[in-house]
Amino acid sequence: MYDEFTGTGSAYLRTAAARVTRPRRYLMCPPTFFDVTYSINPWMELNKPIDVDLAMTQWESLHDCYREFGHEIELIDPVEGLPDMVFSANGATVVDGVVLLAKFRYHERMGEVAAYREWFAAREYKQRHEPQFINEGEGDYLVTQRWLLGGTGFRTDRHSHREAQALFGRTVISLTLVDPRFYHLDTALAVLDDDEIMYYPAAFSPGSRAMLRELYPDAVLATDADAEVFGVNAVSDGRHVVLPQAATHLISALRGRGFEPVGVDISELLKAGGGVKCCTLELHG
Repeated sequence: MYDEFTGTGSAYLRTAAARVTRPRRYLMCPPTFFDVTYSINPWMELNKPIDVDLAMTQWESLHDCYREFGHEIELIDPVEGLPDMVFSANGATVVDGVVLLAKFRYHERMGEVAAYREWFAAREYKQRHEPQFINEGEGDYLVTQRWLLGGTGFRTDRHSHREAQALFGRTVISLTLVDPRFYHLDTALAVLDDDEIMYYPAAFSPGSRAMLRELYPDAVLATDADAEVFGVNAVSDGRHVVLPQAATHLISALRGRGFEPVGVDISELLKAGGGVKCCTLELHG
């Protein structure tokens, strides 16, 4: 088990200052065709019943939450036969208006690429890159003020990190995941603000844990219980942090840092190994 940080580092001292909401643009996909018809991660159990109506209700609550905070929401049309398309974070990585499209590891999700390619082309994103190496979008690429944090170990090929670094002109910090339950970086780490993150240490290799301690000594650390409800799969606008309501330790820790945690129920989508961030692709301008 990991305890929340209670020291006096620079990030901790920021609790005295008011947090500022920064308007965001998100791309989301309604779970119209959501289902679990195959298993490509440990959360996907074929014998579990799926309530599509409940999934839609939970997704709509998340969508409305973002709208309430003043964020702009774009939608991509769901495609029948692509049940994981609701997890729009995996469709691409967008930095400074430049798009790196996804290249999925499993054939069950490969059909999503064409839909995202068409969506970005229709909106005149002129710099769209077809990847050489496997990458699963913002599932494994998280944007910070200075770097791109890049996940590898289960889905995204490490060679993609060099590809992304060359395309975006930002240093990619490679982080290796070792627990198959946390198969994407965004299931084990969330960017809270320019230089603040939260993460679940046990999801990472020893070398990656050492790197994270060096780069982010004041990070919020998730407990086992937080991780098991996908608490780290969260979205922050610099003030509000939207995360599963069951991640009670993280909610308390974030409140102690001056953030406004907003708990939501997205439990039906967790049956496919998805959560708040999985449903949210940020379109970094």
